[in-house]
Amino acid sequence: MPTLIHHPLCPHSRFIRLILNEYGVETRLIEERASERRPEFLRLNPAGRTPVLIDDDGLVVAGASVIAEYIDETRGAAAGSGRLMPLDLAERVETRRLVEWFNVKFFDEVSNWLVNEKVYKRYASAENGGGAPDMDVVRVARANVKPHMRYVGYLTGIRKWLAGDRLSYADFAAAAHISCADYLGDAPWDEDESAKHWYQRVKSRPAFRPLLADRAPGMTPGRYYAELDF
Repeated sequence: MPTLIHHPLCPHSRFIRLILNEYGVETRLIEERASERRPEFLRLNPAGRTPVLIDDDGLVVAGASVIAEYIDETRGAAAGSGRLMPLDLAERVETRRLVEWFNVKFFDEVSNWLVNEKVYKRYASAENGGGAPDMDVVRVARANVKPHMRYVGYLTGIRKWLAGDRLSYADFAAAAHISCADYLGDAPWDEDESAKHWYQRVKSRPAFRPLLADRAPGMTPGRYYAELDF
């Protein structure tokens, strides 16, 4: 059984968990607080970031983008029509573009700030950057998420799914990051109705159920986090 070293509210970890769940890959989860910089973890990923996948043969695959490509190369073909990376070249390009949009741009502008300020700093020691959240940073992230939601709404207004007519890595990358904002009560669901309906469809998939059961100690999830129809 593969092992995924993750953090429950790390959006990149959630992206990989959604892929593995969608493909029906039973996985052992090990929670890691990367800010502690444990030597054992740094030996697996010197970058000191989650997620890290350890496959059945002991191969260590570090980083969300690398893991996603690895899963496609090792499990994608067996999924047939349910493959999450399209075969068509143009569709693959668009899928990768949107995965980068959410894993890099959305992360830099929204989810990294929200999760770091409201979750990671809460549990980190002072020497590891812990402390009270900087609400100025949180307010900027809350403002930044709105145009992203409108962009999701634009894409799902002209396509069935984010990258085209089929569910893909792009949908799970976006949903992983937005779900963190949703858990923290910072997803503006009144910003765009099309984005909301798209998220409801992704959220209703069986692959999403384990994420809806996640809880951060001492932190109650947002009002709509576990609701499929909201």
